[in-house]
Amino acid sequence: MPTPRSNLFVISLLGALSVVSPFAIDMYLPAYQELATEFGVPSTTISLTISAYFIGLALGQVVYGPLLDRFGRKPPLVVGLSVFVLSSFGCAAAPDINVLIALRFLQALGGCVAQVASVAMVRDFFPADQAARVLSRLFLFIAVSPLLAPSVGGLIIAAFGWRIAFVALAGVVAAILALVYFLLPEGHTPDPDISLRPGPILVEYLAIIRHPRFATYALAGAFSFAGLFTYVAGSPVLFMDGFGVTGREYSLIFALLAVGFIGGSQLNVVLLRRTSSETLFLRSLSAQVAAGAVFLAGSLAGGYGLEATLVLLFVFLGCIGITNPNASGLAIGPFSKNAGSASALLGFCQLGIGAVISTGITTASPHDSRPIVVILALTAAAGLVILLLGRKRAHASAVTEHPTQSAQPTAETDSGALDEQPSDACCTAGHSDATRRE
Repeated sequence: MPTPRSNLFVISLLGALSVVSPFAIDMYLPAYQELATEFGVPSTTISLTISAYFIGLALGQVVYGPLLDRFGRKPPLVVGLSVFVLSSFGCAAAPDINVLIALRFLQALGGCVAQVASVAMVRDFFPADQAARVLSRLFLFIAVSPLLAPSVGGLIIAAFGWRIAFVALAGVVAAILALVYFLLPEGHTPDPDISLRPGPILVEYLAIIRHPRFATYALAGAFSFAGLFTYVAGSPVLFMDGFGVTGREYSLIFALLAVGFIGGSQLNVVLLRRTSSETLFLRSLSAQVAAGAVFLAGSLAGGYGLEATLVLLFVFLGCIGITNPNASGLAIGPFSKNAGSASALLGFCQLGIGAVISTGITTASPHDSRPIVVILALTAAAGLVILLLGRKRAHASAVTEHPTQSAQPTAETDSGALDEQPSDACCTAGHSDATRRE
């Protein structure tokens, strides 16, 4: 456990680790048009570099948990961050779009370890009664990253070009890697009893996803959350191609809309004091569907101006800021012994479904961004349909498991507790506690 004098260093380093992937996703978004021009492809094709990163993150959720427990925290961190640094230099030298897409996938597989390990090490270095407070501080790092990354990336791209943005990213992560290797103590003793065999892990995952409560809230929440992925991948096309804004103006727009998502997650804390997590999830998802429907109707009728588009996206993303923590808490609420595996599978569902759906924006074009709006509206609607169809079975399973109390307060307690954590943290923490085999 770190001393009080070293707490700031440990929290700062864990915070730096937690924003490796957010910066890798957001930092080069202002370069969409420059990339499209250099590689001779539509800007919608450039969005595949984002989708490839999301897919790598999704796969990493179910891989790094047992590795971090089996071998300790530092060896997987060193290997993963090294892969990230090398693939970032590769991205900077990519000769064509196909190579860049492949390297972005590899970059995500390496960078994912930083996010997973940062949450695990909170448990290593701080007592349980301080964990929520430390995770809340990590969330501040994560919350600020979408505000800063496009702006910092835009300045670098404007001055030196998009390739230097990847070089700068590699340099920063290389510095973090050096701090981890030389200054961060090992917080977890390697445990050879942790099973790395795919068979037992897959059996456990299948048992979790068959649980009515997990299936309903994880899948409904994942389709709701897919709207965020589609927005991130499609916003450069929507704003820079559709409305003709500059890279610097786009960075400001991205930061503004990020406030909507962050604000929704903070409003959720207040709303949970007045209503249950289940009710709040249903109402916020219904509001997200309504915002998507209005957005779609206007787009099909001729389109909205920039101001109306910003308002609708602000509301849409704000709803996701509320649905995401509630869906996460409700999905893993029934699990205790295997909560780690449930968390990892939840993260895989959220990231995997979002990554696959976000590839659909390649059907859009610089002169027709309606496919992006269609995806936003349909994914939210799909989430609501899944919730309405599975809600009764999910509630019945909760009553069966807790016959002496209603399911609703249980879910509210779970979601309220998780709401103190970063939304990504609840998807990645502690996976391998459940992979230990007696």
